[in-house]
Formats: sequence, structure tokens, C-alpha cells
Amino acid sequence: MCQIRLLSSLSSIAPEAWDALHDGRNPFIRHAFLSGLERTGCLRTDWGWTPQHLSVWEGERLVAAAPGYLKANSHGEFVFDHAWAHAYARHGEDYFPKWLCAVPYSPVTGPRLLAATPEGRQGLLTAMTDHVRRHGLSSAHVNFHTEAEDADFGSDWLARTDVQYQWHNTAGWDDFDAFLGAMDHKHRKNIRQERAKVARSGVRFRVLHGDQASDDDLDAMYGFYLQTFHEYGNSPALTLDFIRHLARSMPRALVMFLAEFEGRPVAGALCLRGGDTLYGRYWGADATLPGLHFETCYYQGIDYCLREGLARFEPGAQGVHKIARGFLPTFVRSRHWIADARFREALRRWCAQETAEVREHAQLLVGRSPFRAAQD
Repeated sequence: MCQIRLLSSLSSIAPEAWDALHDGRNPFIRHAFLSGLERTGCLRTDWGWTPQHLSVWEGERLVAAAPGYLKANSHGEFVFDHAWAHAYARHGEDYFPKWLCAVPYSPVTGPRLLAATPEGRQGLLTAMTDHVRRHGLSSAHVNFHTEAEDADFGSDWLARTDVQYQWHNTAGWDDFDAFLGAMDHKHRKNIRQERAKVARSGVRFRVLHGDQASDDDLDAMYGFYLQTFHEYGNSPALTLDFIRHLARSMPRALVMFLAEFEGRPVAGALCLRGGDTLYGRYWGADATLPGLHFETCYYQGIDYCLREGLARFEPGAQGVHKIARGFLPTFVRSRHWIADARFREALRRWCAQETAEVREHAQLLVGRSPFRAAQD
């Protein structure tokens, strides 16, 4: 018979056992990424993150798993449920703690129910709801799961939908000029002008994988990351040790675009590379130059995808301005199991209304596509 175990650390699972549960195409679900967050000080209980990974065993063989966390707040999730917490509080109920299946700080779609069969995935979902009931939690949440996993959730799991802006090479472009050639004149001209300003300023770029980056390169990238968080008054969650860990343990998955001006780094974008996708995660700069942000965060990434034959570029959450640069609205998903039946039915109506509004808004955004014929 199968045994369910909740694990307080991924260090108790062999990396090869965990990684055998998925196809390896999504870097965020890899043991090295998730365990690295734990070991390098990125997850803190006082920030609301307590690892509680769900695992299913046949004897001593791991057969299914889901990355999980007991959450004391909604910090670092990117699926916003503050209104839900306020509703609980108004009724004298506690919304926290809750249980979350997700990748911390990463609004990136990927597999969440790591099992080879529908039965295995159903077993994980049952274990989640059992855990919530047994420990008196308010809810269980599965954020940014794949479209393929939709079929695994029953009707008691409430569905939420949001929009991100992603670049898809559905037209089979070979290079940047071909990509621009699919756009209308106005948008094509604007992008060429933005890129030309950066080139004329004297900025040059180095594209580095983890195994090509020196300690100085990693230090510079981390400094840009800190700069962005300080500018917005937020606390940075990642540590320099984590960036160095990625460079060592996932060397070809880590991709950095470093902008240099007058012999020193002035901006950088940190990305991860999956099977057919580049994922933009963090950017920062300590110089203000025309077009530097767009070149570092978007155009260098598109160029990289075209050179490397990658089909998608997901540059991160939010940002309607990305549409004009070839990133079109794409739906992302989450599921939510609410223990209290009264709240569940009220939130079901709330979710249905939210989804309708999101889909209507996305349809309007498609009309702003820069392409002569909108790309799928």
C-alpha cells in the first residue's frame, strides 16, 4: 500500500528520485531549484514559508510528489487572495494558515502534480484535502499548474484564471528581422528605434550561461536584483548563495544578459531555460539609458530564443507594455480547495465572475497585437 509523507525539507529525498517524477523540461520544479531555495536562506518561516512537501511512497520508492508549503500569509505567491483573507476576517474566521502547492516567488506555469498516472495525481489531490481537514487549515491551493492538469481537478476545486504576456514563435521565425517583419509598420519602427538607441549609446551585451559566469558576473547580477527591490521598497527574497547555487547545480539552465557600458556592467536580466522556453525572472540596472530596460529584458531574450530554437519566452508577470513588443496575452491557471462549504460556494461565484472579466479583458488586449495578423 502507498504511504503519504509530509516532508519538511527536500534534502530528505534523493535528487534523482524527485526528478524522475517529471520530464525535466521545467527548471523550476527540479530538485536543485526547490532544495536550493531551502538551503540558501530564501525561505523563512517569518516570511510565511514553511516547507511541507507532499510525497507518496511504495515502500521506499517515491511514486508521486507535490512541492508544498504551509503559508502564514500570501507573500511571494502572485495569485492574489487578499480579498479572501479579509472576507474570513470579517466573519471572525482565520484564513491563515493555508497549504500551498507552488514554486516560491515564481509565477511560472509548470507541472505541480508530479505523478505518472491520473490515479497518482488524484491521490495527491486527495492527500491535500485530507491534510487540510486533519490540521484544521482553511484551504489548499495549487498555483500556476499546467493546462494538461486541468482534468485532474474535480468541481470542488475552484478555478481561477489570470493573464500573462508571452512570446510564442508560432510562425517559425528564423531571426529577429523575420520576427519584426510580421509586425505592422508602427511597431516594427518603434522596436528598431529602441534597439538603435541602445547600440548608439555604446552599450554592449554579454550572454552567459551559469558555467560561463564568473563570481564577478554573478555578484553584479545579484546587485542589480537588489537594486530593483530597493527601488520598489520590497525585501529581496533570493540570496547571493542561491544565485551561485543555480550557476553550479543548473549551469546550462541559468542564462544571464549583462549590459556593459564604458567597461563596467550597468544592467542585467536573469533567466532560466527550460526544454523549449526561456523564463525571464529578474532584472536591474544602476544606469539610466534610453531603451536599456526593453533591450535587456525583452529583445536580448527574443534574440536568444531565435538563435537557440526555443519556442517560447515568458518574461514574467504583469506588464501590458509587453504587448507592443510581441508578447501576447496568455492565460495562466490556479486551483483552490476551500474547507468551509459556505465560503467555498461564495468564492465559487466570485471566481466565476473574475474569470469572465479576465477573459473579456484578454479579448480586448488581443486587439492591441502589434502583428499584422494576430499570432496564436
